[in-house]
Amino acid sequence: MLQNLLKKFRKKPHASYPEPAIMNAYARLPVSFVRGEGAKLWDADGREYLDALGGIAVTFLGHCHPKISETISLQANKILHTSNLFHIQEQADLGEAFCRISEMEKVFFGNSGAEANEAAIKIARLQANAKGIKAPTIITAQHSFHGRTMATLSATGNAAIQNGFAPLLSDFVHVAYNDIDAIKQHSENTNVVAVMIEPIQGEGGVIVPSQGYLEAVRALCDENGWLMIVDEIQAGMGRTGKWFAYQHEGILPDIMTSAKALGNGIPIGACAARGVAAELISPGTHGTTFGGNPFASKIASTIIEIIEQDKLLERAEQLGSMIKKQVRQHLGSSRKVVDIRGKGLMIGIELDQAYPDLAMIFLNAGLVVNVTGGGKVIRLLPSVVLSDTQAKTIASIIHDVVSEL
Repeated sequence: MLQNLLKKFRKKPHASYPEPAIMNAYARLPVSFVRGEGAKLWDADGREYLDALGGIAVTFLGHCHPKISETISLQANKILHTSNLFHIQEQADLGEAFCRISEMEKVFFGNSGAEANEAAIKIARLQANAKGIKAPTIITAQHSFHGRTMATLSATGNAAIQNGFAPLLSDFVHVAYNDIDAIKQHSENTNVVAVMIEPIQGEGGVIVPSQGYLEAVRALCDENGWLMIVDEIQAGMGRTGKWFAYQHEGILPDIMTSAKALGNGIPIGACAARGVAAELISPGTHGTTFGGNPFASKIASTIIEIIEQDKLLERAEQLGSMIKKQVRQHLGSSRKVVDIRGKGLMIGIELDQAYPDLAMIFLNAGLVVNVTGGGKVIRLLPSVVLSDTQAKTIASIIHDVVSEL
């Protein structure tokens, strides 16, 4: 049945897109998207797709949003880049807005999520240094993903991603996710300086922790004098129905990181902090050439304005509930479906096993998705500009494909 489905949908071999000058870092699917509008994409052959991946949680406001396109044009004709050696008004304005929505006090802008997490790790190291800790340890979770730089790779709790890069940065301890006792076991370790956690594990399979887990981590950090670092790179900027997923539990981390939807496709990352953590970066301890430039900063400010003005936090929650409800109605009794979970527009559909070429099957059915969690979880990260009809179409295509597996 699966091979028949593949044969039915497949239209091009990988050889159709030769890339002899590009390093082989990606197992690319055989399609090249050349145009986008809202929640739709078109390939080089003119075929239309419904985008339920959003560039992996990036294009939260969809493709070619008119207000973002206008900002890009205006700012590109004004100034793109100066240097962080000088005052950048656009960056200062973005900083004010970002700290307001995150309830943090200060922020450092870089170019990516990995850079934001690097900054968070460096702040934790500076805190350790100030406390006289010579071998600072950061607790992170198994099956987590924090980036591909050497520090963030070391923080990541996935041996397959780390394979080939030893020796890794030392002093990261990986514990079971959604298990407060696993963290509590390290309370006597005087080298621990921070806990770094995703509020929802995206790459790990859209794993949503139990209500109260983040609150318990916050309390444990307070008890032990640890910094709480929340990696909101995938879950943040409105995707879960709140600006940031930790806000569902009414807590505040000491450090939080953001990227992806903050730029809607323009590279930008943010590491924000409060309290003592907000004061540890000083001239010479950290920096960036491109981060927080006028162009990226102005676009990110526009994105915050759009989300607020159009009340898109509420819309993300509404759309996510609709998609999950529709999928449950279609597939709730299917033996192939183990779980349907998520918050807002961060949704995972766990299957009973890994099905080869599943993302390719969906692609050729006209739906762009991603498969994660060991190849068993269909990950949906669609745009908040979806119409109700498009949301229902996503659920319908998922039903059609999964039913034929």
